[in-house]
Amino acid sequence: VQLVESGGGLVQPGGSLRLSCAASGSVVSINAMGWGRQAPGKEREVVATITSDRSTNYVDSVKGRFTISRDNAKNTVYLQMNSLKPEDTAVYYCLADQERLGVVRYWGQGTQVTVSS
Repeated sequence: VQLVESGGGLVQPGGSLRLSCAASGSVVSINAMGWGRQAPGKEREVVATITSDRSTNYVDSVKGRFTISRDNAKNTVYLQMNSLKPEDTAVYYCLADQERLGVVRYWGQGTQVTVSS
């Protein structure tokens, strides 16, 4: 499974960005997709996930500001980020969980999101 992210960049506090991630390759049996992030000096954290039946889950710090969605026909997942804060600055990684005798998690290469005035 290959995951390619797009949509990162520089935005002012309070602004918005939309990230996209397209999955390709052996995409059969992908269930959950989502996004993680890693800020400098911190561990990677999963911020949002969405299952194939569109059940969603968010980390508390982004609830009410970020919205995850997916297009199953295109094997694509999106992350709409509103009311961005400087503490949202991080490299954002797409993830996909594939069920293969257990769950195998794939990660994309990441896209930088910088929130700064």
